Order: sequence, then C-alpha cells, then structure tokens
Amino acid sequence: MIGYVTLGTNDLPKSGEYFDKLLAPLGAKRVLDLPHGIFWGTSLAEPFLGLMKPANGNAANVGNGTMVAIAAKDRAQVDAFYAHAKENGCSCEGAPGERMPGFYAAYFRTPDGHKMNIFKMG
Repeated sequence: MIGYVTLGTNDLPKSGEYFDKLLAPLGAKRVLDLPHGIFWGTSLAEPFLGLMKPANGNAANVGNGTMVAIAAKDRAQVDAFYAHAKENGCSCEGAPGERMPGFYAAYFRTPDGHKMNIFKMG
C-alpha cells in the first residue's frame, strides 16, 4: 500500500551521503536523484524512502509522532542494522528487543532528528 515516504532535510548533500551509508546494508541505492530530493530503494517499482528540501522554502523540521519503519528479513538483520545506524551517527531510541509477541524492533534517530525503526514481524 505504501509507495514512498519522504523526510525533510535542510542539507540535502550531507544528508544524502549519510543515507547512502545508512541504507547500503539493506541493499538500497539511489533510485532517483533530483535537485530538491534523493530517493533510495531497490527499484522505483517497490516502496522507497526519500529526503527532500521542503517545497515551501521553509526550514525542515521533525514531526512529533512521525516515524519511518523499515522491514528486516530476520532478527539478526535488525540487530546488525541497529548497530550500523549507531556507528554512523544515529542515536538510540530503543535497543533491539521484542516489543510484543512476534514483533522484534530497534529504534533510532538520524542526525536530522527523524525517528526510525527496523523491525521483524513474526
């Protein structure tokens, strides 16, 4: 159902380089590179994630209650990606663990302050 998600940034080149490193372990690469936005995924036919400079010209800010969740293939990938995110400047919002039966997740914030998680359901 979800086609893509965008997050705002005030420094597209710096954040673009950061997300290149962050998303690489998941096999994501730039699938669209525009002057005002960059999008990562495995293809434009699958859901993808983007960073955009706000179209209205105002400063980007973090939404309260907004979070992007990334699906993992297994719990080991949750653990490895969370460690990778922290090594690359993300802050901890919740170490890997089972949040409820069958839902294993880790939470982090990007240097721009966006809350994200990586999870395995089941």
